Amino acid sequence: MENVIETRDLCRYFGDEDVRVKALDHVSVEITRGEFTAIIGPSGSGKTTLLHLVGGLDNPTAGQVLLSSTNIADMSSAALSDFRRDHIGFVFQAYNLIPVLSASENIDYIMLLQGVAATERQHRVKEMLALVGLEGLGNRRPGHLSGGQQQRVAVARAMASNPDLILADEPTANLDSATGIALLDIMRDLNRNHGMTFVFSTHDQKIMDRAQRLIHLEDGQVVRDKSK
Repeated sequence: MENVIETRDLCRYFGDEDVRVKALDHVSVEITRGEFTAIIGPSGSGKTTLLHLVGGLDNPTAGQVLLSSTNIADMSSAALSDFRRDHIGFVFQAYNLIPVLSASENIDYIMLLQGVAATERQHRVKEMLALVGLEGLGNRRPGHLSGGQQQRVAVARAMASNPDLILADEPTANLDSATGIALLDIMRDLNRNHGMTFVFSTHDQKIMDRAQRLIHLEDGQVVRDKSK
């Protein structure tokens, strides 16, 4: 199977020599295309740090992050920004939608940055809204959508650019249980039927129950890596 992500001896330290916090300490993992994987562990274990390094949102102290065989840790800021736009989709617990844009416009925006033709963008937006169950709601702005609907827009936006993987940082944290389950069922369906690769950082047992693989971090190190 093709590796989408590979980290090699990945380290992220904070502070100086006297007071050094090892948020990640020589972490080496591989994620293959089509996985539905959860990174788990107690608060402060390094889950979000690992997700941010894999997504190019932070720079490692040492080690490599290979995304589709490209070492993003060595990229310039401008090159990394373009690479992230074209290869990685993000879903955050705070949704991070642009409030003055409609649901459709939020999904369309990343494709506009990519230079995708208008007709193709319109088709793709309609397709994404249908996939996440938001047909007919494309003209609504985030303030007129429920939390669950906003997070579905965020998932649709993450998928719109056909990324190599989608990174989801506590995507159900601000949702009630029923809404969270509905969202996860959509994401699991996208994984099974459309081959989308998902990597979660989470405390949520609902995500852990649905994940095919659990990577357990403690004190910045992988202590267990188990596939179901």
